[in-house]
Amino acid sequence: MSDAWAARTGLTAILITVPELADFTHRWRSVSRSTARPHVPLTELIPPHITVLVPWVGEPTSDDVRRLKEAVASHEPFELSFQTIGQFPNGTAWLKPEPFDAVCSLLVSVYEAFPECPPYGGEFPDPHPHLTISSATEGAPAVVAEATEALAATPAPTVQLTELGLWREGGDGVWRQFDAVQL
Repeated sequence: MSDAWAARTGLTAILITVPELADFTHRWRSVSRSTARPHVPLTELIPPHITVLVPWVGEPTSDDVRRLKEAVASHEPFELSFQTIGQFPNGTAWLKPEPFDAVCSLLVSVYEAFPECPPYGGEFPDPHPHLTISSATEGAPAVVAEATEALAATPAPTVQLTELGLWREGGDGVWRQFDAVQL
């Protein structure tokens, strides 16, 4: 597997941002680096989030935003909690969003509205919704163990999902929100 799609600059994405988890995830995200932008910690590139769709359309138009609004029109706001830690085979440690089925349903609605934008450039045909806390390949089991202990001691905040954020990566590799679509 390659992250060739991620090496591109100026990408757009649809994200569920959860800045309320920044304090909880900072200890891991502040020392973790993206494979596409290894010179900057995750905390400086983008807030804690669940990726809905990346890459999205290159230059989103009002028609693209309308399609997104129509795609999510049947989804009501709901509470998100993060009670489980997981790890992908590449070492990425993550928090699982719950209710998982509701998050998956939301993602499928967006994918169906934008078939020309396969998630992760088509690299992962069946994406697993998650909030990355560490993309480190070395030491990942220790991160998972530490995060599991941290969750047991102090649960991560529960947040209300009310919108999908529309984000663009700048030339500096930092992601900035430029719009949002309400659920």
